[in-house]
Amino acid sequence: MTSHKGPLRPSRRSTPGLLLLVVFGAMVALGIGRYGIPLPRVVSIILAPLIPPATPVDPTEANVIFTIRLPRILLALLSGAGLSLAGATLQGVFRNPLIGPQVIGVSSGAAFGGTLAILLGATHAGLLGSAFCFGVAAIILVYVLNDVVARRNILALVLAGVVINGFFTALVSLVQYVADSEDTLPTIVFWLMGSFATANWDKLALAAVPMLFGCGLLLALRWRINILSLGDEEARALGLNVDRLRWFVLTLVAVVVAAQVAVSGIIGWVGLVVPHMARILVGPDHRTLMPTSLLIGALFLLIIDTVARTLTATEVPLGILTALIGAPVFALLLRKAERGEHEDR
Repeated sequence: MTSHKGPLRPSRRSTPGLLLLVVFGAMVALGIGRYGIPLPRVVSIILAPLIPPATPVDPTEANVIFTIRLPRILLALLSGAGLSLAGATLQGVFRNPLIGPQVIGVSSGAAFGGTLAILLGATHAGLLGSAFCFGVAAIILVYVLNDVVARRNILALVLAGVVINGFFTALVSLVQYVADSEDTLPTIVFWLMGSFATANWDKLALAAVPMLFGCGLLLALRWRINILSLGDEEARALGLNVDRLRWFVLTLVAVVVAAQVAVSGIIGWVGLVVPHMARILVGPDHRTLMPTSLLIGALFLLIIDTVARTLTATEVPLGILTALIGAPVFALLLRKAERGEHEDR
């Protein structure tokens, strides 16, 4: 009991603090770039529609903030929040802290849809639609494969996800192999590595609807996910329809991850690393772990994206930075968790 009571107290204080930190980080990021804008002017420009500033707003600065940086930053916040929430959810559903969104094959399915659309010369809307549809199709294939092989077996469910992930990864490689190396292939490779460089208000609107819908329902179900994390037998004893709930949750995760991949490509490690940070901060209770993961993930990907667009003259793909930063951070978190278990013993 003490292991749960301890982290629950700081979590009530940390959530508003994290929210304020996310807002402050977004304001700072709006002023960072090749065209630097001081923080006070950023605030006055953002609040100008509500509170007229003392000095006139510079049209160039307003254009940089509202047209270029704001949609990108909002998309980064939304993507980081969605991936982190999806990771925390999956780790609870599968009762395994080493599982991330890629395990159910959604990322690779959406990646195949996007690369296929690029190969066929589809429009921007066609790329988004194809990536989203194939991402959701991946979870349907996982469901069918699991149902055929060993229903009600959580290990078989994980293995089904690995199989589907490998299948779609092979299809992505096939698309890269047949793509024109002079024109199409570089576009596919850059898209697969993840980036918000092409972010705009249209992309944000397309991603926001499914991601906000999925994230909202997942947060509403967090106490049920708490019960799922206890084990199937305990959950059934408490009156839950375990199979139906698990697949509903996985479908919501698929919607969130597919929407993110559709607009910005594959961004790895966020859904794996961030829930561990949140778990250290607030403990394993999903009622507090999931909102905390969402906020930390939003801040984490905002920082990564800000570094990616300002580190060098040419933008660094997000997938590279999240892997370079995520891998050692994950190793440190695992080491810290292991030391904590030894101390408890």
